[in-house]
Amino acid sequence: MTDPKKWNEVDRLIRRWVKEKAIPGAVVDISLGTDVRWSQAYGSYSDGTAECRITERTMFDVASLTKITVTLPVILALGEQGRLRLDDPAQAYITGFRHPNVTLRHLLMHTSGLSPELPYAKRTERRDVIPLVLKQELVAEPGEQAVYSDLGMILLGEVAAVVSGQSLESCARRYVFDPLGMADSTFNPRPELRGRIAATEPLDDGTGYVHGVVHDEKSYHLGGVSGSAGLFTTADDLRKYARAWLDPDGGGLLSRETIDGCFRNPYQGRALGWELWHGQERSPACGASWPHGSFGHTGFTGTSLWIDPFHELIVVFLTNAVHFGRSPIMRELRPVLHTTVYTSLIEDK
Repeated sequence: MTDPKKWNEVDRLIRRWVKEKAIPGAVVDISLGTDVRWSQAYGSYSDGTAECRITERTMFDVASLTKITVTLPVILALGEQGRLRLDDPAQAYITGFRHPNVTLRHLLMHTSGLSPELPYAKRTERRDVIPLVLKQELVAEPGEQAVYSDLGMILLGEVAAVVSGQSLESCARRYVFDPLGMADSTFNPRPELRGRIAATEPLDDGTGYVHGVVHDEKSYHLGGVSGSAGLFTTADDLRKYARAWLDPDGGGLLSRETIDGCFRNPYQGRALGWELWHGQERSPACGASWPHGSFGHTGFTGTSLWIDPFHELIVVFLTNAVHFGRSPIMRELRPVLHTTVYTSLIEDK
């Protein structure tokens, strides 16, 4: 453990955000190499009947962190086994996909030309998501523009299931959770885990909160499991996952060659799966202070995971910010947090 004073600014920052009701609470887990780690829980949430304290064991719906914690490593693992190739057309694996020039690599890098989203539909509505995705026209030519798309990641989840002959959930457990000891990571959490899960958004009818089931509507309509969202996990499990990207030789996840290949030839801030900071006009959630080459991802519920590979700095920030509604405030808060962490731990060393 480093000098406790170095954590004071981070601690004060999160406590202020909770006090000001910018967020209901959070778990922050920060590690620097293998020796320095600081983890702290803050605040509480309502389960509809009582206030529940957030602890370091609290499980969060991490929303789009599913993309890089499940879908990306599963696709890459299947690639290592020779069961797919990233430059193959998606059409080779997905019956009914109508765009022959879109490859798996395009889908991973958000350069497929697919639109970001489907038209909004409430959780209470019924819809067949995959047929709707397959009907979508491209909004750009493949490879010409980075357009962040849930739809591409949903399709990659389908690819994983087709190639492996198993569900995406089974693939996640086989290739990611079990090898890394991520015992608290799951889709569709068992009912007995509900007491450990941070509730997300208020229900439309005002009777309580979305709690213990996925927040994202598309994933909900897909049964709680998709390549885009649906993962519930803890800060500790995400730290384990991030370490595997920094230490591929001992990480038990992917080979060093595969991991290094993810960051070659980024396009408009997009590597394979990850968002990459390399000096683009608008800095990502890590803020401009982090070194170019840092990578990470965010989730709509308020979550984020960012990694500085040069200092082996990992910042896991889990919050259920949507508990207070769908405000864009996290776009402002995340860079402030990461800048504070970097200033405290790296620049002051």
